[in-house]
Amino acid sequence: MGIDYSDLHDPNAEYTMRELSAETMGADRERPAPRDLEITDVQTTMVDGNFPWTLVRVYTDAGVVGTGEAYWGAGVPELIERMKPFVIGENPLDIDRLFEHLVQKMSGEGSVEGVTVTAISGIEVALHDLAGKVLDVPAYQLLGGKYRDDVRVYCDCHTEEEADPEACADEAERVVEELGYDALKFDLDVPSGLEKDRANRHLRPGEIRHKAEIVEKVTERVKDRADVAFDCHWTFSGGSAKRLASELEEYDVWWLEDPVPPENLEVQEEVTKSTTTPIAVGENRYRVTEERRLVENQAVDIVAPDLPKVGGMRETQKVADVANQYYVPVAMHNVSSPIATMASAQVGAAIPNSLAVEFHSYELGWWSDLVEEDVIEDGSITVPEEPGLGLTLDLDTVEEHMVEGETLFDPA
Repeated sequence: MGIDYSDLHDPNAEYTMRELSAETMGADRERPAPRDLEITDVQTTMVDGNFPWTLVRVYTDAGVVGTGEAYWGAGVPELIERMKPFVIGENPLDIDRLFEHLVQKMSGEGSVEGVTVTAISGIEVALHDLAGKVLDVPAYQLLGGKYRDDVRVYCDCHTEEEADPEACADEAERVVEELGYDALKFDLDVPSGLEKDRANRHLRPGEIRHKAEIVEKVTERVKDRADVAFDCHWTFSGGSAKRLASELEEYDVWWLEDPVPPENLEVQEEVTKSTTTPIAVGENRYRVTEERRLVENQAVDIVAPDLPKVGGMRETQKVADVANQYYVPVAMHNVSSPIATMASAQVGAAIPNSLAVEFHSYELGWWSDLVEEDVIEDGSITVPEEPGLGLTLDLDTVEEHMVEGETLFDPA
């Protein structure tokens, strides 16, 4: 018999002085239909994509269901199950209060950062989808309206010969010419054959030359047909990162992503300020409080929050608001299914400083089959006018690709 995570005893959740439930806050007055409804259940289903996506559904007594997604990873479904009692009976339209309510209730279980924030993010996205359906407006309207109809998508590219500069250039040209993208990203933390000790984070001169050759070949091949970013996956030391960024200054680099580990903000700031190569960071930071430090310290040229990880749609908008005060654009990191990808696009439509949203699944043939609607066309997402996220899950496809041992959540 499995553990009932929703029934775990937690003294912190029981005696927290900042109780934000509707009853405690005195926010339980009856509302006119259709806004008078209650949450009855929260369910998850994990899909085995190129990442193990956690899809989330919030159910109501009115029969309206919202679908969201949390960033992938172990423990997320259990945390969502743990939080379910805190939202049952609540009005799902009170998105901000419910977000803060969950943060407070889960404070003893790590809601400052990490996987607990990720779990809350999945519920928050589902609440936006649900609220949009109840109010008959698209999710971007809940965020204040839109700046643009279409949101640019950058394609995270891969090749079997990822360390071969010519192979990367060939794939870049194929993605531009055949798939229609004008924004790309390639990995630079690939083996050069010159490594001596990967644990010390130091780049030897030959390794830097190898990475610069990848950048040179790719950017020269696509020229002005596409912008190209390069990802380091927080791999290098501060000194190596500075030397690499300096070496890349002569090329048309859209941005260099995560060149150093995320923990030490001072090193990140030093690297960014040492070079004219644009630096993008943000996927490993949680909530606006952490992202804010990157921006206010001018430790980034481009901030890259991951929406279903950072705290959800409103939290991503808050990050964008802070970034906009420093004239910093937002390029949303995204390795999600169509659900969180569209949530990112909805936010991208509603913020002034949106640069692009990542697409990480172009090699996964059934990615688009998870929903009935088209999501990405010609390298961009047209933000739908249908209520909520504007997507309809194909439950047959979800069931076909569930993680082994998973069960399908109830239909809408």
